[in-house]
Amino acid sequence: MMDVTNSRFRYFLRLLNPDVLLYTEMTVARAILHGDRRRILYLTPEERPVVLQLGGNDPQEMAEAARIGAEFGYDGIDINCGCPSDRVGNACFGVMLMRSPERVAEIVDAIKSKVDLPISVKCRLGITGEESEEKLLHFASLVFAAGATKLTVHARTATLGTLSPKQNRSVPPLHYDWVYRLKQYFPQKVIEINGGIRTEEQILNHLAFTDRVMLGRLAQENPAFFAGRPLSLAERLYIFLRMADYAERHENPAITAARFFATMLNFFSGFPGARRIRQFLSEEGRRLTPKAACQMLKEKFLQPITCAYYPSHG
Repeated sequence: MMDVTNSRFRYFLRLLNPDVLLYTEMTVARAILHGDRRRILYLTPEERPVVLQLGGNDPQEMAEAARIGAEFGYDGIDINCGCPSDRVGNACFGVMLMRSPERVAEIVDAIKSKVDLPISVKCRLGITGEESEEKLLHFASLVFAAGATKLTVHARTATLGTLSPKQNRSVPPLHYDWVYRLKQYFPQKVIEINGGIRTEEQILNHLAFTDRVMLGRLAQENPAFFAGRPLSLAERLYIFLRMADYAERHENPAITAARFFATMLNFFSGFPGARRIRQFLSEEGRRLTPKAACQMLKEKFLQPITCAYYPSHG
């Protein structure tokens, strides 16, 4: 997710769940080749396993970016064929690649020649007005034949030109049955489903027909879901203290609590006073370090804070 699943947010999710496979935000291959790759590809060992999701349409550029990503320690490479933004569309990658399955196969093959990592592809059902199950089947056939180990399908089309990226996450109707039938065509391949999945019950229902489930925006809207159990306020503040330690080790010393915790504010949803916590971090946090903000939260909301036992970390 663009501007969300950076290193700090991945570390945050890893504190909540040691087992889920995490992905980077879509990273443009040319940015890796010509930009500040140390900043772009920053990865801490505690986050792993993490898959590097790449955007681009040039097989050799994508392969070289994948090779560099492997050197940084990423555990897999994912090719984005689903992003519907105008910027991506104008550059002819993201969901535009669904019009060129042969090119996607070339990209998979080129990456496979450069790295010894699992290669996956994330796509949609197609582009609105052009979609068909036959085209989706053809797309999957080519990428699997080229060496992809997994296909993740957002079970919506992408409507280009009239819908924003945000609208494309909810307006086009979901057709989970297309993904289920795709799995029937490829019983030996890994098919992962994505789109509109928000509850444990829904996850279990989908796993009866597919191999894996990918969750996206839910990670930001309700991150506590990933803990797999109810978390007390003390435990949530403890996690934020762990994040403040991360900030001291890995972030610019000048970063404010407001900026650092911006994508994690929904972690307190459901508790009395959650609005006050969000407001404090967003407003007072502009002048505080992450550690100072967490210490003040402890004083305001837990006096004294109990020593939280967190099973995943002892």
